[in-house]
Amino acid sequence: MIDVVTGMDIWESVVIGAGQAGLSASYHLQRLGIRHVVLDANASAGGAWQHRWDALTMSDVHGVAELPDAAAPVRDAQRANIVVPASFAAYETEHDLPVIRPVQVDSVTDDDGILVVRAGERTWRTRTVVNATGTWTQPFLPRYPGMVTFLGEHLHTIDYPGPEHFRGQRVLVVGGGASAVQFLGSLAPITETLWVTRREPIWRDDEFTPEAGAAAVALVEKRVAEGLPPQSVVGVTGLMLRPQEQEAWGLGAYADRRPMFQRVEPDGVRWADGSFEPVDAILWATGFRPAIAHLSPLKLRSAAGGIQLDRRGRGTRAVADPRVQMVGYGPSASTIGANRAGRTAALGVRTALGAPVTTG
Repeated sequence: MIDVVTGMDIWESVVIGAGQAGLSASYHLQRLGIRHVVLDANASAGGAWQHRWDALTMSDVHGVAELPDAAAPVRDAQRANIVVPASFAAYETEHDLPVIRPVQVDSVTDDDGILVVRAGERTWRTRTVVNATGTWTQPFLPRYPGMVTFLGEHLHTIDYPGPEHFRGQRVLVVGGGASAVQFLGSLAPITETLWVTRREPIWRDDEFTPEAGAAAVALVEKRVAEGLPPQSVVGVTGLMLRPQEQEAWGLGAYADRRPMFQRVEPDGVRWADGSFEPVDAILWATGFRPAIAHLSPLKLRSAAGGIQLDRRGRGTRAVADPRVQMVGYGPSASTIGANRAGRTAALGVRTALGAPVTTG
């Protein structure tokens, strides 16, 4: 379609991001015959997986779901940052997905009813957008007094170089999620660790059934349905130890958890009661936030601070603008959820373009 005013091509949809959610959306858009492109900020295939630490193997990851019409990667001792990107690259080629890279999207604006996706000097004009930018580029690092005075290393999950980097050091792990548990599991057998969290960790020792998973997803859905900032699905399921973390458990790495300190000092951290712990490195396993700043011109955020989604939080359409689909956001942030959201988003795009939706 050509814009009669500007003479520029208008796409039916532009997908921003080529991770699990973006590739799933592209696959389903292609099956529906919807003319689109996928813009990926990375120079190569693999989404956030290509940036994960070398020591993370396929047997360590919490799960990688298969992409539509494809088998999931084998869970073995190979490096995840090689296996998953290779599988994504092969998938793009096999299904001839229209991925353009590297493209760092700066903004999405409205030009008299047409969405304009801008990346530097380049623009794409489109009737709909599927946002699949995930969270990896937006690490959350809390601020505490004295952080700039610390003489050791501050590292976030995004910077994690693997356990061998810390051998012989005293490492403070900050965070109450699955990443913190995993870091302690690999670090405690080779070095001294200290764990701090804002809240008492909630451990899960029963089987994580499909019903339990559905209940956890429902909590996230409720938040996005109310326009609240999403919480991760993993964050509401409770913590479980895998076999490779049992050694750390036996060493007391999880039993000696302390509440958050009050300030950081050059050689360690200090609590409100005056107690002090010397540490050589602080590893912040404090999570990520959705990478959605480029959507700010569309004013999608609700008064509650998040992007409200349709269908009581189970859909992907932004309530504030039906031309925008959000995948890998809120309840679809997991790999399984991202696949399902890709199909839902493609159907949502078709609806926005004016075609009826069939569920067959």
